[in-house]
Amino acid sequence: MTNDSSHDSNGQPDGQAMWGGRFSAKPAELMQAINVSIGFDRRLASQDLAGSRAHAAMLRQQGVISRGDEAEIQQGLATIEAEMATGTFPYREEFEDIHMNVEARLRELIGPTAGRLHTARSRNDQVALDFRLWVREACDRTVGQLKALQLALVQKAEANADTLMPGFTHLQPAQPVTFGHHLLAYVEMFGRDAGRFSDARRRMNESPLGAAALAGSPFPIDRDQTAQALGFDRPTANSLDSVSDRDFALEGLAAATLCGVHLSRLAEEIVIWTTPQFGFIRLSDAFTTGSSIMPQKKNPDAAELIRAKVGRLLGSFTQLTVVMKGLPLAYSKDMQEDKVPTFEAFDALELSLLAMTGMIHDLEPVPARMAQAAGAGFSTATDLADWLVRTLDMPFRDAHHVTGQAVKRAEALGCDLSELPLADLQALSQGITADIYEVLTPRASAASRKSYGGTSPDQVRAQAARWKDKLK
Repeated sequence: MTNDSSHDSNGQPDGQAMWGGRFSAKPAELMQAINVSIGFDRRLASQDLAGSRAHAAMLRQQGVISRGDEAEIQQGLATIEAEMATGTFPYREEFEDIHMNVEARLRELIGPTAGRLHTARSRNDQVALDFRLWVREACDRTVGQLKALQLALVQKAEANADTLMPGFTHLQPAQPVTFGHHLLAYVEMFGRDAGRFSDARRRMNESPLGAAALAGSPFPIDRDQTAQALGFDRPTANSLDSVSDRDFALEGLAAATLCGVHLSRLAEEIVIWTTPQFGFIRLSDAFTTGSSIMPQKKNPDAAELIRAKVGRLLGSFTQLTVVMKGLPLAYSKDMQEDKVPTFEAFDALELSLLAMTGMIHDLEPVPARMAQAAGAGFSTATDLADWLVRTLDMPFRDAHHVTGQAVKRAEALGCDLSELPLADLQALSQGITADIYEVLTPRASAASRKSYGGTSPDQVRAQAARWKDKLK
């Protein structure tokens, strides 16, 4: 018989892990280094405690453990939670991960009763649960952050429903639009992003707890009880899939990547708009930095850094995809590599969303510069063609040709379409009258686009009102 002196304070033989009964020697240092995960999975601490509480309550309800055992376990878990809140919890690499750290500390606090908590569960379903809970919470946070960004955009759009700017295709002047309309385009994009996170959350909202290692449990557990206690809609229906699935993380990362693409596009426009060549907006000192050598510089670094974050997001999605693509069922240690990219991606996304929201509140348009640019590049040419169709009943292709000739004539004279002499226009089509000048200003052009979802100020205000109501 081994005497007590050969055991550590956790009831384990000296130098052995909590799973070490099968082994006669401890792992090599390199094995310990590559295997340990407490350095990053400690972020799952609150989720691990929540799962353990629900599991202990269910075990007692089902008569697997006694009421007294559950009370001790719950009290020990409460003590651990308090230690974590005050920063006194002893995270130790010798116990590899957050699950073993919690169990080891629980054993120190309440003795052998702690060993009953792991009845009818495995670290496989435990980590699947904890990670799923974390990703679910991250999706919820992201939806809230997206709504805050959308609201900032809607408020700025409503205030600029009449502010003219050029609309671009190929980054060339196309047609006049309003700044409010342009901002609302991003509200739509971020609305789809929020929908993707919400949709992913609905799909991931099934509890893997009770799947145990891979085959389920012979104990009379109640998986519906633990699922309900943890806010899930139902338990997962297949124990193999339960412990091997990381679709929930992949879906979250895919949604994060698309959201990052949208953030990057908006960031790119902010970078362009703040250049002296455009001069459409100004950012305050709060979201810009200077140069160490050029005293005149005011750089939109916040926007540039957001623009770069999509690389981190896509990298995380790709990394986890590669980890998962060749794994047989069920759990493999490769899946330990699922957390770092997911944590990093959601950290980067959160920072980007908060910074972008701050910039949108902060930026101020320069209406005079925008309006001047709105008329550049013969941006009302389409309005001329539309007038020919509406007023002269000219087929659009013919109107397109006449308008192209008008643009060519204006270029030759060095003037805009609105400055082209009536005689020159009538030389192209005899039916043209002076009324045509009413549609050749950028403001008239934007105001005429009254179709649903168009750029007219009335439509912008209507869409802003719709989104404000939706975001309540």
